[in-house]
Parts: sequence; structure tokens; C-alpha cells
Amino acid sequence: MKKRLLILEDGTVFNGYAFGSERASQGEVVFTTGMTGYQETLSDPSFYGQIVTFTYPLIGNYGINRDDFESITPAIRGMVCRELAKEPSNFRSDLSLNDYLVSQDIPGIEGIDTRKLTRIIRSKGAVKAMLTAADEDVNVEEVVAKLQATPLITNHVKEVSPKAAYPSPGRGKRVVLMDFGMKHGILRELNKRDCDVLVVPYNTSAQQILAWHPDGIMLSNGPGDPADVTEGIETIRNLIGKVPIFGICLGHQLFALASGAKSFKLPFGHRGGNHPVKDLRTGRTELTSQNHGYAVDESSLEGTDLEVTHIALNDGTVEGLRHKKHPVFTVQYHPEASPGPEDSNHLFDEFIELMESHVKEGKQHA
Repeated sequence: MKKRLLILEDGTVFNGYAFGSERASQGEVVFTTGMTGYQETLSDPSFYGQIVTFTYPLIGNYGINRDDFESITPAIRGMVCRELAKEPSNFRSDLSLNDYLVSQDIPGIEGIDTRKLTRIIRSKGAVKAMLTAADEDVNVEEVVAKLQATPLITNHVKEVSPKAAYPSPGRGKRVVLMDFGMKHGILRELNKRDCDVLVVPYNTSAQQILAWHPDGIMLSNGPGDPADVTEGIETIRNLIGKVPIFGICLGHQLFALASGAKSFKLPFGHRGGNHPVKDLRTGRTELTSQNHGYAVDESSLEGTDLEVTHIALNDGTVEGLRHKKHPVFTVQYHPEASPGPEDSNHLFDEFIELMESHVKEGKQHA
């Protein structure tokens, strides 16, 4: 087995063994706590530009199958785990995780102390890092200097959003889905409810969207800092009050910014399938799937028309919002799960009901 290094910008070096692609790679190191669902995680566009660390010690034991992808092309920069399963065992498995990463030109490292790495991220926040071969040509000091001098990328959404609109036909409510880096699970849930979906790029204007006469608008998840997505913020600002809106993850943050609130970067983010969230409207607590590095600043909601509907029980951050005057609600977590619990799947039904009630009210006013 070839040796590989994971070098952090603070100078910490992890010695491990290579799998996947042989190329070097640089990105922001984050961790996720899910025990299963690595295929969905690796193919989630919200991980664009990041090296993903799995805290669960054994990854790859059920291989890769045709059904569990959340995007066609994975966006991660690299993968880190304690132990990679070399021979997967599952009736759905088509190939091993290693073979899949080789085919997608994604490098990985195993055999390191992922507990230590996770502690570093928890104490210092997400850090920049490089995966590189462990050979005599590697100058650790030069790599560290390069990492410290290289700013984090800011074009996340532009890279993962589609270049043109495309339909996913149905006979139910017409939904325009703004794709900021959509997980396919969101589209799947709308398809289950027979929605007539039109998926559009992140920079589609409000005028273009309204020209399709949608019954509702879905704001998808996506990677990066919401403040960087200025086109999306402007579009959402011009859509509020025109048609019902449901936002997920980045879509939730963009809606908040479009309404006058602010966001901030979390120290190490929320990533995994076991995050408890409390619904302030019902008092019910649901376990949720999450993957985000930014959150809405609750103090910035003062003076806006937004109210908090959900909070994270682990750290008290905002997990859901509702507009006081218009039919708009958003959540920070993933009700479509994939991977994770489906406790919050009912939110898609609430979106359908919101669109139906809006149509009835419109007819009554006509």
C-alpha cells in the first residue's frame, strides 16, 4: 500500500495509506458523523471543495450501488477514514468504494487517527489541508505556507448549479426548483407528490421564474457561504410575496439574507444524520440529517418579518424560519434525508398544502 500524507494548515501532519486517485488535492477539511450513508455523502454537492472526514471507523463495507447517488458527479476534493473496507458485502453493491473513487479521480487516505483530526477541527474550526504522496519531494513547510496563503474558494454554487433549466414533468403542482447544488432527494420527494418540476440555475431571474407561472418555488441546498450567492439573494428578494416558497439548507440561508438578516460561519459545522431539532410550534423534537457550515444569525432577525420556527438542541442555532406576512417557510436541515432519518419528511406535504391553500385564496380574491 502506498503511503499518503494529510497536511493541515496549522502544520499538523497525518501519515496514512492512499486509496482512490493518485493525485494530490487541496481543500477545506470537515467531518461528518454518519454511521452509514457514505455514498450519499460523497455525492452531495454541498461538499464541493471539501475533504470529508468520516468519524465512523469503518467505511465502504457495503460498496457503491446504482441507487444511492445524490448527484451524478461528486464534488468532494478528498476523503479521510480510519479504515477502508476492501471487499464490500451487499447484494446491491456494484463496485468497491476504492474503485469508485479511482473512476472519479478523488484521492483518499486511511489509517490515520480520525478522532485526533476531528478534535482539531472542533477546537480550531474547519481547516485547509492537502492530500499528497508521502515521498522525499514533499516539503511540509512549503505545503503549510501555501495552504496559509491560499484563500478559500468562493465560487461553490456556480460550479455545482446546472448551466440550463430542465424539466421533471408531473401532473400536480408546478414547482420551480432553484438549484444551488441540489441533492436529488429533494427532486425525488417532489416527484413522489406528482409535482411538475422545472429545475433552474442559481442565477435565474425572478422575472424568468414567474413567467413559468409556478404554484410554488423550492430553494435547494448547496455549498459555501450564502453571502457569495448575490444573484440568488436578489432573485429570492423579488419572489417573496409572489408565490409560496420552501427553502432547504442553503436555500434557508439565502431566504434569510434576502429578508434582511445575516449569516455567520459555524466553527465546525453540522454534518451527520443524528442532529436533534425542536419545532417551536409543536414542541416536537425530530432527528435530522444536516450538512452545512453556515447558520442564520438570530440577533439579525430583529426588525425583519421573519420568525424562528425551529432550533438546534445541540447549540441553539436557528434551524427554521417563517415569514410573518407571506407564504414562505424554510429549514436549515434536510427533510429529504438521504442519508439519515425521515422524521421531517412531512414538510414536503406542508409545502403542497401551502400551495393548495394559496391557490384557493387566490380564487377567492378573484
